[in-house]
Amino acid sequence: MYPNKKPLATNAVHCLVAFFLLLSLCIFSSGRAFAANGSYEAALPDELKTAKDMCALIPCGEAFPGAVSFSERIGQPPYVEAYGAPVAGKKPLLGYVMLSTDITDTPAYSGKPVVTLMGMDLKGRFVGIKVLKHSEPILLLGIPESALLNFNKQYIGKSVADKVEVGQSRPDEGVLGVDAISGATVTVIVQNQVMMTSGMAIARQVGIAAPTVREPAKYVVTGQHLSWDQLVKQGSVQRLLVKAEQVGMEKNSVPFIELWFGDLNHPDVGISLLGEHSFNNLHSQLKENEHAIFIIRTAGIESFKGSGFVRGGMYDRIQVKQDADSFTFRDLDYLNLYGIEAAGAPTYNESAIFVIRSKAFSSAYPWKLSFLGNRVDRATGARSFATFDTKYWLAKELLLGGRPAVEEAAAPYVRIWKSRAIEIILFALLLVVVTVVYALREKLTRRSSHKNKWPVNVFKYSAWALSIGFVGFGAMAQPSITQVLTWFHSLLFQWTWSLFLTDPFIFLFWIFIIVTVFLFGRGLFCGWMCPFGSLSEAIYKVGEKVGLKRFQGHLPRALHDKLKWLKYTIFFGLLTVSMFSMGLAEKLSEIEPFKTTFLVGISNRSWPYGLFVCVLLGISLFIERPYCKYICPLGAALAMPSTFRWFGLKRKQDCNSCKACAVSCGSLAIDAAGRIDHRECLHCLDCMVLYTDVKGCPPLAKERKRRERDGLEIKAIGRDGYFIPIYQIPATAASTAVQAGPDPRMPSDMVVPPHKASSSGLKWIWQELFDHLWPWSAEGWASQRALQIAGFALAIAASLAWVFTAFGQLSSAAIIGWWFGWSVYEVLIRLSGRRYVKDGPWWQANYRYASVMDMLSYVSFKNLLIGAGLFLSLKALGLLSV
Repeated sequence: MYPNKKPLATNAVHCLVAFFLLLSLCIFSSGRAFAANGSYEAALPDELKTAKDMCALIPCGEAFPGAVSFSERIGQPPYVEAYGAPVAGKKPLLGYVMLSTDITDTPAYSGKPVVTLMGMDLKGRFVGIKVLKHSEPILLLGIPESALLNFNKQYIGKSVADKVEVGQSRPDEGVLGVDAISGATVTVIVQNQVMMTSGMAIARQVGIAAPTVREPAKYVVTGQHLSWDQLVKQGSVQRLLVKAEQVGMEKNSVPFIELWFGDLNHPDVGISLLGEHSFNNLHSQLKENEHAIFIIRTAGIESFKGSGFVRGGMYDRIQVKQDADSFTFRDLDYLNLYGIEAAGAPTYNESAIFVIRSKAFSSAYPWKLSFLGNRVDRATGARSFATFDTKYWLAKELLLGGRPAVEEAAAPYVRIWKSRAIEIILFALLLVVVTVVYALREKLTRRSSHKNKWPVNVFKYSAWALSIGFVGFGAMAQPSITQVLTWFHSLLFQWTWSLFLTDPFIFLFWIFIIVTVFLFGRGLFCGWMCPFGSLSEAIYKVGEKVGLKRFQGHLPRALHDKLKWLKYTIFFGLLTVSMFSMGLAEKLSEIEPFKTTFLVGISNRSWPYGLFVCVLLGISLFIERPYCKYICPLGAALAMPSTFRWFGLKRKQDCNSCKACAVSCGSLAIDAAGRIDHRECLHCLDCMVLYTDVKGCPPLAKERKRRERDGLEIKAIGRDGYFIPIYQIPATAASTAVQAGPDPRMPSDMVVPPHKASSSGLKWIWQELFDHLWPWSAEGWASQRALQIAGFALAIAASLAWVFTAFGQLSSAAIIGWWFGWSVYEVLIRLSGRRYVKDGPWWQANYRYASVMDMLSYVSFKNLLIGAGLFLSLKALGLLSV
């Protein structure tokens, strides 16, 4: 087709493959260097959370320049005092140093907190900030650590009393703005919240800022004596349960600890729990602004008092939190709990009454009981500090005037949605418009011709421009394979809506992608709305206009048909690696040029990344969308469900002999039989334009000329792609030779499963379900008996693996391995017998012959849904720890 361009195309591909290998080596090397020198997943001392001399373990001097010594931890939440050089034998107090995780554990985009050390002077101004550890993937390779350091420097000199927000300053509202890190908006918004919350908590404690004042509770007293069950139902008694697997131990029916706790100041609650005599005795010991709570341990292998507790010491396993205030207990805050009087109370083996001695605490407001412990990573043996909280708030009927209005700090994702509301609305509108325009594509293609495609192109080119400018460089909303991996892991392990809501543009984009992939296939996103794909295509079009058209062309079909599988290999490779190491998968996903192009910028990255982008875009001048067709793992991930899109592009019987569409197909998605591979199709719509073009489509042009020669009426083109028949003349049909060839209107030959030939209603539904769950068949038994028998054995083993997992005998990684192995085998079994898949909506009965890729896509998607369903069911029943 392009004989003079084959050597150029082939050499370009060889260069690209070689460069990819070189880039992978550079990425891996730079990733290892970063991990060794930076704070990404840096190892912190196990005893950091509890050590009195915190500054002997971490560099407090970097957070408070000029300080020569530091105190031990004091206060609650804890902090250390920073001292200058002694003057006349006395050490002058310069300020305070605090560790963020001592005060708040707000998670960032990774789901883990950014551990930050902060210094504050005696006037409440930040003097130094040091990030000790973070788990943010975007800061692993995409953004240099210097960007985070520069972001933190913006806080130096600012006061904890200032109203600091990420974004522009608003003097009229008293808001001081700090610049975000491009591509890491969520991380810096969380970091801002953590620093301001931590600073204010210590400032209030040391007297720099006014302490928190909460209105004391006013109780409604009825004199009613409640049973234990009634107290639990009312919410006056709460449960805090920590399972063994939550702290890294083997799963066990015995919990790590089970606590019940509640308020003892409210007369109805206190008397119901303690009895009238004990309640009165307790309150005779309490002073003004003192509050009593009770805790009992009903099960577990751990003590809430702590095995290391001694007289004069602190109960370091429990803590009460109310907003940013934390309350801990010493031996003088402990009173014996001699018994629970409420009817139906459980037996317990440890108990206590603790007294909160602070004017800042009010039982009218919500508070949390926190159990503090260590979690051990069973895979690495690493220990990390963990807190387990349960919220407590007296019922509104127990408080005079009901519960007070509480304005809690909005979650970071809520603030992001509010701050960019106009952009989000415009982006959502763009996605809706593109979807509607594409759904009405036939109206546009019928108004177009092969010589005038502007009715289609005006919308397509506009979508490209908005995708590159507004979506890519503006909103930085380029979807990535890392999000597919994150979604996959979240579905199996821990689904967290807040993780996906933190980036509203990506969240909305994925809704658009999921809906349109199942409606139309991957082509609408990949061909119209992917920022990098649009940029690549636009460069190809520019090259055509500036005189490079004679050098442009496709790869030879034989080479294309081999290279198109590369992207699937990359996708499955990344998916497999992510099951063992998400961090390594993040590094390898740099095969995507998206981060360098849109999120960070070529100038902000080391040379291999920038060179890789330049090579890809340079090749795009001569080969249409080389990255999209051969490398993109995201395209491969979306191509697999595209196998089952509901609506495809139209074909007519003559397409199996006419090559007009195949010749002009930029994605080489039309084969020799005129069939469209919707996994490769990027929906340029050129074939749809020809489909109704009476001058461009050879069968239509031939019929048009015949009618013109015979003086017959030229009617419109029908839905079947042919002229509407003239009344006296039968419909023009394809030639006998064409009719005898393959039917290009289906991606593969039609198949009618024998056992479904005459089924309908409930019988058809049952057989459909049976078909999905039972891969064996008589045909397969006859042709591949050994394979079928082996499949039975593997199916039994996989089923037993799920049973063992439900009983806690197999880890989540092991069952994923078993399920993956079974899925590979199921592909082989079905190919030997039930070699068909459904085309179009699942409720229809259009079955067709399955290629290897068809079957791989079907089994992968089906078993992913089944596996995720089993995972979620076992988790809901408490039978699976992940």
